[in-house]
Amino acid sequence: MIEAVQRAGIDRPWEHQARAAAHALDGDSVIIATGTASGKSLSYLAPVLSTLLDGSEAPNGRGTTALYLAPTKALAADQRRAVTDLAAPLGSAVRAAVFDGDTPMEEREWVRLYANYVLTNPDMLHRGLLPGHTRWSSFLRALRYVVIDECHTYRGVFGSHVAQVLRRLRRVCARYGSEPVFLLASATAAAPGEGAARLTGVRPVEITEDTSPRGETVFALWEPPLTELEGERGAPVRRTATAEAAELLTDLAAEGVRTVAFVRSRRGAELISLIAQDRLAAIPAPRSPEAAEGRRQDAAEETPEDLPGAAGQDAAETGTDTGARVGTGVGTGAGVVGGSADAGHGAVPGVGRQGGLSSRIAAYRGGYLPEERRALERALHTGELLGLAATNALELGIDISGLDAVLITGYPGTRASLWQQAGRAGRAGQGALAIMIARDEPLDTYLVHHPESVFHTPVESTVLDPHNPYVLAPHLCAAAAEIPLTEADFDLFGPQTPQLLSKLEKRKLLRRRSSGWHWTRKERAADLTDIRGSGGKPVQVVEADTGRLLGTVDAGAAHTTVHEGAVHLHQGRTYVVRRLDLEDSAALVDEASPPWTTMARDTTSLAVLETEAEVPWGEARLCFGSVEVTNQVVSYLRRRLITGEVLGETKLDLPPRTLRTRAVWWTVTEDQLDAARINPEILEGALHAAEHAAIGMLPLFATCDRWDIGGVSIALHPDTLLPTVFVYDGQPGGAGFAERAFHTARAWLSATRDAIAACECEAGCPSCIQSPKCGNANDPLHKRGAIRLLTELLRSAT
Repeated sequence: MIEAVQRAGIDRPWEHQARAAAHALDGDSVIIATGTASGKSLSYLAPVLSTLLDGSEAPNGRGTTALYLAPTKALAADQRRAVTDLAAPLGSAVRAAVFDGDTPMEEREWVRLYANYVLTNPDMLHRGLLPGHTRWSSFLRALRYVVIDECHTYRGVFGSHVAQVLRRLRRVCARYGSEPVFLLASATAAAPGEGAARLTGVRPVEITEDTSPRGETVFALWEPPLTELEGERGAPVRRTATAEAAELLTDLAAEGVRTVAFVRSRRGAELISLIAQDRLAAIPAPRSPEAAEGRRQDAAEETPEDLPGAAGQDAAETGTDTGARVGTGVGTGAGVVGGSADAGHGAVPGVGRQGGLSSRIAAYRGGYLPEERRALERALHTGELLGLAATNALELGIDISGLDAVLITGYPGTRASLWQQAGRAGRAGQGALAIMIARDEPLDTYLVHHPESVFHTPVESTVLDPHNPYVLAPHLCAAAAEIPLTEADFDLFGPQTPQLLSKLEKRKLLRRRSSGWHWTRKERAADLTDIRGSGGKPVQVVEADTGRLLGTVDAGAAHTTVHEGAVHLHQGRTYVVRRLDLEDSAALVDEASPPWTTMARDTTSLAVLETEAEVPWGEARLCFGSVEVTNQVVSYLRRRLITGEVLGETKLDLPPRTLRTRAVWWTVTEDQLDAARINPEILEGALHAAEHAAIGMLPLFATCDRWDIGGVSIALHPDTLLPTVFVYDGQPGGAGFAERAFHTARAWLSATRDAIAACECEAGCPSCIQSPKCGNANDPLHKRGAIRLLTELLRSAT
């Protein structure tokens, strides 16, 4: 194994790699939480492959096996390439194979019987491997290691589901006499050992000191300029982060700089790719690699101060090395002209058909068909692609060698993700450029004006709650279907297990017999839950005239993304939804080129079911508990491409959806309103503005996304009988975000107040108190009232 590592060009491991490998070989579970490109893969591959090599000498050739779990199919495919390359000198001793939804049926039997290093994802473990564990008995009996890559991504409801899947795996392994060691790899995180223990139920050794060398990175915080346009209620409007990212990607590609632009949404990735292709179509490609290298060398003479606008200034202020050299020349040219390119049908999906540089730009996102994803991944590895607009499907660990720059279109929700994305550039040890482009939202605006929150604040701890009853109950059913549950399993699944088993008996999902609790239904127990929390069968997006399947959308997102009239982008082509059929889970679309995008709006009502914790803040009350939320998508806005100008609003007739979840809320009294000079005329606007800004700021304190949470504000709530602001988790049973907000409320609401107060606008804008998903058209809102209200609330905060 040492020879194989040396043949790969690695003479000696870094100290953190050696420590992790030593613990693994000693049988200790271990989490290695170091920076991007610090060699985490080798930390677990060296001991795993060495052990597999020993196991290959057994009579059946498979005395030891290992299971690798990745959160995405792309990462599993990439890791298989890495394992195959590293293990090549070992001959047939290491037989690595991917087992996921894309694996052909004829290959699956071979994987079960002969592979000793199986790469899969938690979904396939939940739905395929564990329910069919008897067919995997020889693999599970020999299972020595379980590798959990990018484990910081397992947070919220998804992380809670994965935690229960891993407990089921430990239980099934025990049935076959094995007790695997867990090897976890994570981005830098707060308290990684605690997070890993919550995820696996096993306390690992922590390795957090990164001893690898790194090239210097110039990190710019980029705030798009204000435009002359007016938004809702006359609010000032900034140029969109999407437009800025498309322009920067264009300029970087024109200079021959290999760049990935990370985007929050699938639609955003498609749009940036489309615009960049259009703009590059007129630009000739560099004459030769030498010419491109020459242009890159010329650009490298510029310092961060030469970067135009806010970027150079912010880079200089944030403590980064201002003497670093930047491998690019960045411009802020004229506005981008939108439109639909005739793109998407080249050899690589999503790549423009025009010649020149535009043919080297593409989009990468979830929802593509398997063969489309594989073609894009091949084009990345060969260097055929020069620029890529990607969702976080590409963020995780995939080895994209030779990247020069990363564009981060909007704060990605957590500092862990921010540094993960920024670390994708400069992987071969060379210098790199990272630019975070702020969206017109409270949190992004706060961060570009408070760079210490980016550069001098530790990353967040992972939030997950494996004992959430909405998560645990279906996994108890799945576990009972695998092997009947007994009282000996209570410690494994947690203290709520006996109570939940009783409820599952009453619902006739489980039956108690002398040997334990049994699954009694004909249907598969694993189908009771979708561990991604998408809320049901995915909605198929179908071209109406041809019947061609374009892709899928999660059921939970269908009301907001593929409603009637919605603009849907796929591989550089634009479609408009003709009809959303909820019964058949299908959205029929027509190809079209409207000069706008769409954004859904919803309304929400909320009832308090139980108050679990309450803290007095003077006369105010801060509470946490269970609530029932009723939500309905009622309309959508049409916004002009690039500028974001609102063109109109169209009503929708979609059914309401009910959600039982957890929330944090605070109330204020009449005396506090008087002290804050909040009269009845501005009360609703002040509460509403505070709610919007609080939702926008929470991702800074909990590992969530703005779209993972919701809020309601009301001047007189029927359950509290006081003015109340609620912020709730957007998943059944809660995801841990509201609970985190409750415990960090003082810091969270202080930052919320500061963000509103620091905004330059007069009466409110998307950078402070306006919300892109507000069902009330951002009316009423009162900026100064919100500042005074939060100041008074925080006066007695503990």
